[in-house]
Amino acid sequence: MKIYWQQILATFWIVLLGIIGYYPMIRMTPVAAVPVTFSPPPPPPDRGATGERGGAASRGCSVGNQSAIALVPVYKQTLKQGQTEAVSVTKVWGLTTEEYPTFWFFVPYKKSTINSIEFVLKDESSKLSQTLYRTIVTIPETPGIISIPLSATTPSLQVDKMYHWFFKMKIICNPQQPAQREYAEGWVQRVNLNPKLVDSPAQETPQQRVRLYAENGIWYDALTTLAELRLAKPQDPTLAVEWMNLLKSVDLENLAKQPLIKCCQANGT
Repeated sequence: MKIYWQQILATFWIVLLGIIGYYPMIRMTPVAAVPVTFSPPPPPPDRGATGERGGAASRGCSVGNQSAIALVPVYKQTLKQGQTEAVSVTKVWGLTTEEYPTFWFFVPYKKSTINSIEFVLKDESSKLSQTLYRTIVTIPETPGIISIPLSATTPSLQVDKMYHWFFKMKIICNPQQPAQREYAEGWVQRVNLNPKLVDSPAQETPQQRVRLYAENGIWYDALTTLAELRLAKPQDPTLAVEWMNLLKSVDLENLAKQPLIKCCQANGT
């Protein structure tokens, strides 16, 4: 009987030590153990936020035969028009909590073939469309993903309001022909982050904030936070995986290995 209880006691200690040893492993599990995935919120109803992400056709002189594209979510929807007719629409729309968000675009062209890059932001909440920001963007030295921050000299984005942005490029593939246009347009809407999440422990590090934004559908903040991390640590394999997962969640995984370029100066009005 004594031997029997000794065996039970020994088994108990083995199990207890295993639990104690396993607990720190749970606490130390890296953020990247669970893939970063964007949870898209419901898009605006009806025809609100229709746009074009880009990437439809190349001009024939780009790197990898690709075209310019905005790093934003898209929604394909079929809407009823009248009693019987159905219309397919593409909505290009994302959320931010920032007064002055940053916009990201893939530019696949060499500097020598780019005539100009322009970015425009409009307030179309009333019948009269008002241009809030218009800038000629410095042409990047090499093909890659560029950022265009909204200037703090412009009116800040208002909560719950929709803003219409436009990304325009003029490309010269053949000097003997006129410049051709590359074009993308979409919408950004500022929202307040859920008050329960504002002081959440999940915001302790930038990587945790990326996950917080992505899981709550805040696209622009998740993308910008992660892109800035990658610019600071371009060789970090964990960040590379998170970047791939985030872009994959909006069907842009083909851009995951494109270089992030530290540019571009905007000369806005």
